[in-house]
Amino acid sequence: QLQLVESGGGLVQPGGSLRLSCAASGFTLDYYAIGWFRQAPGKEREGVSCISSSGGITKYADSVKGRFTISRDNAKNTVYLQMNSLKPEDTAVYYCAATNGRGSTVVQAMCVTLLSDYWGQGTQVTVSS
Repeated sequence: QLQLVESGGGLVQPGGSLRLSCAASGFTLDYYAIGWFRQAPGKEREGVSCISSSGGITKYADSVKGRFTISRDNAKNTVYLQMNSLKPEDTAVYYCAATNGRGSTVVQAMCVTLLSDYWGQGTQVTVSS
């Protein structure tokens, strides 16, 4: 069964950090661009960060630039999202998704259109004091 599983969410105080993981099973992520997306209550799902299959191309939403870092370890079939200096407005369910393809065009399109081949079930991140 092909699936993506997110982990690492939780409750954190403003200014704190969390690292989310997105692990794939049933397929290898080597040929997939991966994106992190989030959806807050009452809001549309939005792209947070995306990374190319090689890891050489990354894209960030303006709201998280300088605070979040996306990375991948293809040997572990896992992609990470390091989130620092968290703010209450970062509270949301965070999802990872995989899109088959290489290059900057795939990364750009993925983060903007939210169209992907596979989606995880999401992990809750709550930033509150």
